[in-house]
Amino acid sequence: MSHQDNVKALDAQSVRLQSYIHSSVQQKSLYKRTLLVVSISQILGGAGLAAGVTVGALLAQQMLGTDAFAGLPSGLLTLGSAGAALFVGKLSQRYGRRTGLSTGFMIGGLGAIGVIISAIINSVFLLFTSLLVYGAGSATNLQARYAGTDLASSKQRATAISITLVFTTFGAVAGPNLVDVMGDFALSIGVPSLAGPFILAAAAYILAGLVLFSLLRPDPFVIARMIEATNQKPSDKGHLVATEHTENKRGIIVGATIMVLTQIVMVAIMTMTPVHMMHHGHSLGAVGLVIGFHIGAMYLPSLITGFLVDKLGRTVMAIASATTLLLAGLLSSFAPGNSMVFMVIALSLLGLGWNFGLISGTALIVDSTETATRAKTQGTVDVLIALSGAAGGSLSGMIVAGSSYPTLSFVGGILSLLLIPVVIWSRGGKK
Repeated sequence: MSHQDNVKALDAQSVRLQSYIHSSVQQKSLYKRTLLVVSISQILGGAGLAAGVTVGALLAQQMLGTDAFAGLPSGLLTLGSAGAALFVGKLSQRYGRRTGLSTGFMIGGLGAIGVIISAIINSVFLLFTSLLVYGAGSATNLQARYAGTDLASSKQRATAISITLVFTTFGAVAGPNLVDVMGDFALSIGVPSLAGPFILAAAAYILAGLVLFSLLRPDPFVIARMIEATNQKPSDKGHLVATEHTENKRGIIVGATIMVLTQIVMVAIMTMTPVHMMHHGHSLGAVGLVIGFHIGAMYLPSLITGFLVDKLGRTVMAIASATTLLLAGLLSSFAPGNSMVFMVIALSLLGLGWNFGLISGTALIVDSTETATRAKTQGTVDVLIALSGAAGGSLSGMIVAGSSYPTLSFVGGILSLLLIPVVIWSRGGKK
């Protein structure tokens, strides 16, 4: 293609992008298309993240021969997702959601392949290194929720978040319930059974990346940035700037705190549940079923949660998150370990409480940022979420080894109550 042809192609692309700025019809159409494409990627991403959640601790336990470090895979996974969150956020801020998200999923897929190889050659070092890389898929799957909000109005944001999250359910629930199937498949090709779910994860993450790279055009974040730049007026920068800055800072702090606390509690209890269940004689299939219910509760109620967050407010649902997590922690602590019914209910409540916190916190972050810094800020917040998850996951095994699973669950439930004073402080802001 000649230089002149390149110039014409760029001009044509610029005209297409400009058409979205002044047409509300085109914007609504792109908003719906973005939700569809991101939702498809979320189905695949959900299947990918489920592998590490379901068998990561069991794989480490098998390779290390001790429970003391069974929580380390979850910690490494979330630590890896912290670095990936920052990377994907900066990449998205500079080049758009399409580039950032597709790259993150591809890296996560490579990490899953590394886990499979580590299981084959029985290398703990490669396992831990690969789990760090695999965490990129988890971070990307979480950040994809922001893509749907780029062209949403303030009254649609929580609903837009919920639509993308609910589609994660299909893959996230299917993943744990395919543990036995993927384990048998892995054995049939000479791979250890616990590495089987990571075969699914590798395929799912790579395919999610390809879907986003191919179909997320034009990029919603790029369009949102162009719209904001076009509509910005010099008169908007009057005496309200300082007040708005304070309110934005407050919203970011509160939103981040809500998501960080819910992540710590959820990851800590969830990580050690498979090990706790195996100690009480439950099968791997039973573990997969409980984790399936848990992940389903994390995502499936999202449409209702998004509606409630938009209608009742962010802080009301943050309080609901604290209450639900408290119930989950208490039930996990006092319920008999050999009861499938109680484990299903407790882990479902744990997922639901996390869902309330994630959507209300995410909506606050979107409310409190502008496109000039939004993706970068979102990435930074997700780093905090990932690091908190890493701490919760890593310490959970040590707490259980030094004390017990009921103690871990009880402490987690009480910790969730810290959300209430945070919400009371937030009443000084807009939300």
